[in-house]
Amino acid sequence: MDLDPQLAALHPLGGFFVLRTTAAGNGPAVAALPTLAQTYETLASGAPGNAMASRVAVIADRLRTAEPRVAASLAQQGLAARLWSVALGSAALYGRVPGLEPRLLRWDVSAPLPDELWLTAVRPLPGNAATLLDTVLHAHLEPLREALTSRYGVASGMLWGNAGSALAGAARELDRWARAHGRTDVAERSAALARDLFAHPLLRATGTRTGTAFRRRSCCLYYRVPGGGVCGDCCFTRPPGSSPRAASG
Repeated sequence: MDLDPQLAALHPLGGFFVLRTTAAGNGPAVAALPTLAQTYETLASGAPGNAMASRVAVIADRLRTAEPRVAASLAQQGLAARLWSVALGSAALYGRVPGLEPRLLRWDVSAPLPDELWLTAVRPLPGNAATLLDTVLHAHLEPLREALTSRYGVASGMLWGNAGSALAGAARELDRWARAHGRTDVAERSAALARDLFAHPLLRATGTRTGTAFRRRSCCLYYRVPGGGVCGDCCFTRPPGSSPRAASG
């Protein structure tokens, strides 16, 4: 199936999988938004008005955390989940992926998903693991990791763990949708792609996969958010420093 200008095949998947495009005539408003290329380039410098820094501040305020590195970790994981979902969903449904170059993606950090990311040109690429690695890991996650580590002191291992968790989550949700809708072909393509992606050295060490289940080897720090706990794939079974009685109660 060829990519269509609005990536309509992704819409039934909902949530993280949908990517808005400017094909519907939203150009002027979207053109004022920063690109992800600009975001990555200026984040580490501490320049004012950076989109990721604004996103980190928004998350810190919403979750009432005074630790910027916690908000930075969660912001990165959310963006990684969006990018992996769009790329994996497109590859599994279309057999092709849109070019997701940082210069083609504009980001409205104040908008809820899926309206926060806009693709300004739909350019089809092969839907294989090598392309997904180039499109997401190399083009986005590597420069973002470098910038977040420099600005917020977030550990590289944690950020790669977030990337692995985001990929595993996207694969799990796509598999669930595909099987619920009788699309075993989509489920099989998704599983094969996820297996090949996790063979990459930067992702292979992030956790252990059993089918669509994933147990990561690091923690995203969500437990440090007031009222937070451990995620379903966390390396911890309970928040560090808590007693078994407190965790169960």
